Amino acid sequence: MSLHVDVAGSGPPLVLLHGWAMHGGIFAPLVQALRARRTLHVVDLPGHGRSRASGLPLALDACADAVLDAVPDAPWCGWSLGGLVALHAASKQPARIHALAMVCATPKFVVAGDWPQGMPAEVFHGFADGLQADWRASVDRFIALEAFGSDHMREELRMLRDAVLAHGEPSPRVLAEGLRLLEGSDLRAALPALRMPSLWIGGRRDRLVNPLAMQAAAALAPDARFLQVEHAGHAPFLTHADAVADALLDFLASCDPRPNPATHAEAGSAQP
Repeated sequence: MSLHVDVAGSGPPLVLLHGWAMHGGIFAPLVQALRARRTLHVVDLPGHGRSRASGLPLALDACADAVLDAVPDAPWCGWSLGGLVALHAASKQPARIHALAMVCATPKFVVAGDWPQGMPAEVFHGFADGLQADWRASVDRFIALEAFGSDHMREELRMLRDAVLAHGEPSPRVLAEGLRLLEGSDLRAALPALRMPSLWIGGRRDRLVNPLAMQAAAALAPDARFLQVEHAGHAPFLTHADAVADALLDFLASCDPRPNPATHAEAGSAQP
């Protein structure tokens, strides 16, 4: 079964991929800020939102392939877990994805000896254990961590909580798969070989993804730039949508394929 994709706006396409336990509707403020300049393809990942019945596993290969089947060739923008999917797809199919934007996402979420900026694995273990006892409480703790630190924490917390159940209850199985994906993925090896420009947008007050991890990731990728939203937490597009939209538009404008003047001149001379 194919994934659900909402399409809105006008202009060149841009694919948006949401984070753990959410769905594409969480991007509403960003869609509003971008829709006059971009056609947004807002995806619900397997098991989430209106793709809850897709039957696909929440695994990198399955997600990347399903999204590639559902959207046109375009830049991709992934938030948090969606960033892992976007990065994986970009490394697999660079001809389909000519620019990559990562929002509060890194190639490796968990700390390691050579990756000190990651989160302790125990944090993910705690959420996973909580899913078995009371998935709603576990999701709510995760959301609270996402909103913590933002200068609009209460507003962000309300928006995240409202979004979780907006299209029905998420599957506990898929929630567990998502946590395993966040804990177990390490895509750092893909960064030096990226064949498209990338933008890494972090929130300075993010308590889930250290902005230093995003800077370190950007340093490993060719043609990469890092931008920090000073007063934002883990979801800067909710409370600082205009700043994120402006950063994306500036980045995408520099990446958009430009027409070859010689080709246009030849085409013009061929006309009667």
